[in-house]
Amino acid sequence: MSDRETARLPAAQGQAAQDAQAASLRDTSYAFESAEPGLRKGDEEGGAPFLEIRHLHKSYGSFTALRSIHLQIRRGELVCFLGPSGCGKTTLLRAIAGLEAQTSGEIWQDGKNISALPASQRDYGIVFQSYALFPNLTVADNVAYGLVSQRQPKALVAQKVQSLLDTVGLSVSGGKYPAQLSGGQQQRVALARALAMSPGLLLLDEPLSALDATVRVHLRNEIRALQQRLYVTTIMVTHDQEEAMAMADRVVVMNHGVVEQVGTPRDIYQRPATPFVAEFIGKANKLQALAAGNGGITLAGHKLYCPQAPRLAPGQSLHVYLRPEDCSVHDCTAMPPVASAPAPNGSPVLTGVVEQLEFLGAVCIVHVDVQRLPERHVQLQLSPAQCLQLDIQPGRWLQFSIHAQQLKIFAQAA
Repeated sequence: MSDRETARLPAAQGQAAQDAQAASLRDTSYAFESAEPGLRKGDEEGGAPFLEIRHLHKSYGSFTALRSIHLQIRRGELVCFLGPSGCGKTTLLRAIAGLEAQTSGEIWQDGKNISALPASQRDYGIVFQSYALFPNLTVADNVAYGLVSQRQPKALVAQKVQSLLDTVGLSVSGGKYPAQLSGGQQQRVALARALAMSPGLLLLDEPLSALDATVRVHLRNEIRALQQRLYVTTIMVTHDQEEAMAMADRVVVMNHGVVEQVGTPRDIYQRPATPFVAEFIGKANKLQALAAGNGGITLAGHKLYCPQAPRLAPGQSLHVYLRPEDCSVHDCTAMPPVASAPAPNGSPVLTGVVEQLEFLGAVCIVHVDVQRLPERHVQLQLSPAQCLQLDIQPGRWLQFSIHAQQLKIFAQAA
């Protein structure tokens, strides 16, 4: 979130919480059973999206937080807004919730234009990073708050609250207070409260960022399983790439108030649409190369066949992104090799000196100084077993080849 956005939050925090709470006061029938297999209403190929954002623009004075955002979300999807701090992902979520008024553009939900509706009249439930539970109410009363405020029958409220607590794994915690629960349990209560009024849309504002790593992984799996079972359309804001890749049906990658790419986790990782996505998602070595014509590029003096390369005139400058895992290591020796034969796949072999070995448990990141590359420094990803077998250590000489068809290649901007 940008400094401008952050500066506006304290003044609006109280009203935002009230509006978000009011937004949950709706009475819709919600079945807490497993979703039926197959296509559901609105899922048909080419059907109308459940949520559509049309050319949304948001400015704070001369600062543009969102620029012409156009996005469609299908019913039952879990979509993550992902990007660096200040990219506009939280502003977009707040605009959808009615907690921020857009400067221009429209928001449509389930076939209705909700652009001008206040938060209290929009059909969503929201979970904040800070849980926002009432400390003086029990767990059951927190979950029941919206139902009670709507004067629903006590028996129905009690039944629904218990069903929700069972669903989030807190069956016997209804009589406890928030202070008696762990962070992960409090977030489950916040999730149950958001679902209590059976919202058509569930909004999650970095719900796991305040939790420990182990709890975060466990809870993200629980949230994903619950979302799939209840089939509730969900939007989650996160800065955690692993979280987005593990949970989302599709990821919306944002930067400087614009959408860089929308796609499945596999799409944005393997087929990035822009240099920003290639560099931001996962790890990548950014290298310089030249177009060589006929699907070829020249990298470190070697010509590589890359059918995915843009069709450019020979000699035009390229940005090439190499994933650390898209290499094959052939040898590691104490002395510099006299010569290097082509790799079995026909790719040329590069030679460099190991600078550092970074052990990360399941994988090792090997930092290599390659003199033939203008950038000199590259990172390779190997398993600990490979490092042990090849005796990879700082100061030794490493020979490796690049999987040319896995390179992400873009023309350099003029």
